[in-house]
Amino acid sequence: MKDTAKHQGLRNQLVKVLEAKGIHDKNVLKAISKIPRHLFIDSSFEAHAYQDKAFPIAAEQTISQPYTVAFQSQTLEIKPTDKILEIGTGSGYQTAVLLEFKAEVYTIERQHELFKRTSSFLPRLHYKPKRFIFGDGYKGLQEQAPFDKIIVTAGAPFVPKPLLAQLKIGGKLLIPVGDKSQIMTLFIRKSNKEFEKQELGDFAFVPMLEEKN
Repeated sequence: MKDTAKHQGLRNQLVKVLEAKGIHDKNVLKAISKIPRHLFIDSSFEAHAYQDKAFPIAAEQTISQPYTVAFQSQTLEIKPTDKILEIGTGSGYQTAVLLEFKAEVYTIERQHELFKRTSSFLPRLHYKPKRFIFGDGYKGLQEQAPFDKIIVTAGAPFVPKPLLAQLKIGGKLLIPVGDKSQIMTLFIRKSNKEFEKQELGDFAFVPMLEEKN
């Protein structure tokens, strides 16, 4: 669990890469510069941890590319008072970024191996979501709704209606929609029945799977 001056230097370089790609939110860049991403991936990839790339993690899943994490975080315009639902805890790296904003985070993971690993690992780095949930992200978390922000970190073939229903008025759902490649799609809830939809470009994610595993 070492985090050295060399790692910090590599994070600073990564921040410059992200700035060059259009990430301008100072709080997002501060979070990226602080979080030891090398601890979230297999040690065999450690030398590459601060490249702007996705890497395999357990259960045939991936840790998202830093640009993708930064883009989603910046797009959601997270505030310290926000109540956030994250669909797809994965390695916990995106979760850690959300927690750097001092938001109240509820995070759902459907792969039991990842759920066990990440729910014990993140608190060791002093990242403590309000709740870790082992469950089906397609169903959201009705008992804690409504949410200010909902972030989906896996490619969804369609937009799950429960997630839209669990947004506050004025709330935002950010979800990559598509099968083989995805379009990052932002929904802003304008009223009980009205949503504004924005398409924000192509991304590649592992698929969002239903039910628990």
